[in-house]
Amino acid sequence: MAQEQILSVSGKSGLFKLVGQMKNGIIVESIVDGKRFPVHGSAKVSALEEISIYTDTDEVALREVFKAIHKKEGGKQTISHKESDAKIKVLFEEVLPEYDRERVYSSDMAKVVRWYNLLIAHDAFDPNDEVVEEDGASDGAEKKDAKAAPKKAAKKPSSAKAGSKSASKKPAGGGKVTAPRKAGGTQRGS
Repeated sequence: MAQEQILSVSGKSGLFKLVGQMKNGIIVESIVDGKRFPVHGSAKVSALEEISIYTDTDEVALREVFKAIHKKEGGKQTISHKESDAKIKVLFEEVLPEYDRERVYSSDMAKVVRWYNLLIAHDAFDPNDEVVEEDGASDGAEKKDAKAAPKKAAKKPSSAKAGSKSASKKPAGGGKVTAPRKAGGTQRGS
């Protein structure tokens, strides 16, 4: 299952799969029991692919932490998130020795362990899956460059001169320009 489809919802325990959209939010399904419910726009929702862990030098994507745990545990579940803080810290030191000890709290580590175990238990994590952007770029610096490139191209100034036909704003039929009609009402002055 792609990590961009797996979500964490504030105020709800567990992980959820995005299954649909509605006018003012989304519809999610629990990966544990399959129950669906709406999540309104005011709730804080994070896709797992957007989450990263602070290190001493930079940030590491959560996916990379999951891969390290997966490799250490041989594809099986790891210790419980209910273990002591000391045991969870030992696990983190093994899989991500450079994590920032001041900014990554034991509650964050326990949450990562819980999410990893949920994904493994419900066969929702494949360490070989790569997150691919629409233009084909993969994780890392290429992903950031791919997102920035279209913005730069969109800001390119128009080369059409003000007097040419292509820059003219007259309607094709030669009629007058009117405002678009609003749904459910009548247009005055027509």
